[in-house]
Amino acid sequence: MQFQIIPGFLIFLGSYLPLAIILAVQDIPSLWWARPVCTFNEASAGVCDFNPFANASLSLTFLSVTGGAVLLAWSSLKKISYPFTVEVRRFKAIPNEVINYTFPYVVSFMGISYSDPQKLLGFGVFLLWMFAITYKSGQILMNPLLLIFGWRLYEVTIVINGLERDVRVLGSGLISNGLVSAQTIQDFYVFKG
Repeated sequence: MQFQIIPGFLIFLGSYLPLAIILAVQDIPSLWWARPVCTFNEASAGVCDFNPFANASLSLTFLSVTGGAVLLAWSSLKKISYPFTVEVRRFKAIPNEVINYTFPYVVSFMGISYSDPQKLLGFGVFLLWMFAITYKSGQILMNPLLLIFGWRLYEVTIVINGLERDVRVLGSGLISNGLVSAQTIQDFYVFKG
């Protein structure tokens, strides 16, 4: 099974939901934090301001796209079919590849904002390059947000069709030795816990 480019891109974007939240919080002017959300006096007749963002369309779009991508990835992983069985001989957890996603978060504190279109466009180009590299290398499933949904990465020695192989596995829940239902997606095996 191979990810098509659009679902792969959505899974990739979903991993940047924390960045979207960071940028959205940075897009709220400091004056907004000091004032009440709703004012109730005779002159204003109960005026409420629920839009704190300086660049609301960009903030809300990035939040919506990444949030939707996370939900899509979560629902897609729930719908995976596991057509074959493999025997697990040995396994060990792989430390999360969080370092691949650390750089964009650090960069977000170093001057990227929705108010600066040149830097934002440059960051968009950077994300597209990151996606191309991640997609072509088969690393789309190395997404730190999958941990929130209970998925873990493993290096596993399996026996399939009488042959022993060392493979990378994305597993739902904890893996143990024995027979496991499996599916392959790009360079990963996906195990049902």
